[in-house]
Amino acid sequence: MMAEGRVYGRNPVLELLRAHGRRADEVAVLAGARGPLAEVVALARRAGVKVSYRTRDQLTAMAGSDRHQGVVARVASAEYVDLATLLAIPTERGEAPFFVAVDQVQDPRNFGALLRSAEAFGAHGVIVPKHHQVGLTETAVRTAMGAVEYLAVARETNLVYALEIIKKSGIWVFGGTMGAGVTVWAADLTGPVCLVLGSEGEGLRPNVARACDVLLTIPMAGRVGSLNVAAAAAVLCYEVARQRSTGSKELDLSKSQA
Repeated sequence: MMAEGRVYGRNPVLELLRAHGRRADEVAVLAGARGPLAEVVALARRAGVKVSYRTRDQLTAMAGSDRHQGVVARVASAEYVDLATLLAIPTERGEAPFFVAVDQVQDPRNFGALLRSAEAFGAHGVIVPKHHQVGLTETAVRTAMGAVEYLAVARETNLVYALEIIKKSGIWVFGGTMGAGVTVWAADLTGPVCLVLGSEGEGLRPNVARACDVLLTIPMAGRVGSLNVAAAAAVLCYEVARQRSTGSKELDLSKSQA
């Protein structure tokens, strides 16, 4: 059976995993349960879907019904694509690749706003990790206000490995950082680009930062020390679009580098 953003019951969850495993964000099963639920757990793990264990009352709250048979799946509100499909999009359009990768962003509203900015400024797609990252939830999709209808999103088990594939495709990977980095106004973003943005509190994980070719920083003129990930994404995506429209990265950097 299905509630808003949830599928519950053994057979419905099994069918979800068999047919649309990429749409499942999490499968929650009754703690200590055995028998038929073991197949659900095994199939979820083979599909790379997070498995958690809950009490019966917790599952009832998740499903909005006590007829869950010990299993509830959280599902994405939109479909994901695989990385190969994502990488083919710029070639099909005859355009220089422009992607955005996101590292462990937790807030669905920030993620939705990021998706909207990415689509508005011409990104071909977004890459997210499977774990510790908000997916295409109802809140994220609603906040994106239609952007997911035009913007492909790939979900990968290992973000660093995905970035290595992207780099082998001839795309430069630029990571956003609050620390030392090249100012975004000084970077050449006119070629094949993948921007990588980190979580709201921690930023990029060290291994993800090391996978980037260049680290970018946004110069801050005010007293606020940083932008949230959605605002930072808007600035960086705008700069990619600006440089591509003018064919130039030239700006007066005297104040921004002071």
